[in-house]
Amino acid sequence: MQLTSIKVKTLLDKFYAEFDFARGVSNDPIEFPHRYEAPLDIEVAAFIASSFAYGRVELFKPVIGSILSKMGQSPSAFLYDFDVERQRNSFEAISYRFNKGKDVCAFLYVIHRVLQQKGSLKAAFLERYNGDVYEMLGNFVQYACEIDTIAVYGDNIHHIGLLQLFPSPFKGSACKRLNMFLRWMVRDKDIDFGLWKELPKSGLIIPLDTHIGRVGRCLGLTTRKSNDWKTAKEITVHLKEFDPDDPIKYDFALCHHGISGSCSPAQCGGCELNAVRESNKGGGSASPQTLPQGDSSP
Repeated sequence: MQLTSIKVKTLLDKFYAEFDFARGVSNDPIEFPHRYEAPLDIEVAAFIASSFAYGRVELFKPVIGSILSKMGQSPSAFLYDFDVERQRNSFEAISYRFNKGKDVCAFLYVIHRVLQQKGSLKAAFLERYNGDVYEMLGNFVQYACEIDTIAVYGDNIHHIGLLQLFPSPFKGSACKRLNMFLRWMVRDKDIDFGLWKELPKSGLIIPLDTHIGRVGRCLGLTTRKSNDWKTAKEITVHLKEFDPDDPIKYDFALCHHGISGSCSPAQCGGCELNAVRESNKGGGSASPQTLPQGDSSP
């Protein structure tokens, strides 16, 4: 391992060791599945929470809370018996950015059909797992998007507001929210649930968003400028050098380091990343001023 890589690993291990995971739950969508105890309820709540976790935390958390509050104590039981005609009014009144009320209802209807056809989200995902997360996610999204939505839209169509909730790696998306959901389900440490033991932690891909992309470029974990699947894979490959068995353990600390504003052009001079970034110069890492800004919703 080169000297620069050793410095990066030392810094990331420090972030991970010092991060207050218990406190971090309250500022993260993983708060919602932690309200449940049954595995089926945890995974359904987690899938809903992760799917709407884009944009600003203070804006999407009320939306997630509103959706789950209408499902009672068991989201999985509620959605298994979901009746569009009887319950559409409750959910079509909810909208969030790209997702109109009917899209929210259609999203829940798709989960309903998955549960009825496969028994659980876990079964639907693992049925398409052959050792490659890329193939698993792409095939699951393809399966979900083939579910007939005539019961919601009056025709078998898939509005952009519904498709936005099912991003596909086959189309180049970083699939930040799906990879975050997988992290919650697969990792068995810190605040993650470890319910899907059939998938190894080593096979996970970093949930790439604007914040992870900024930090990744700063530390030289990627030289790519776009926040797409290839960039997520490249960052993950570098993280595997630091922990081959659990490379995504750094996700939570890195993401919240970026969200906190600690990693930004304005704060660069006093940031702990800066010294490592300076030692990385010449290795292709981007300067903070050239990093992409804005929301990374997929």
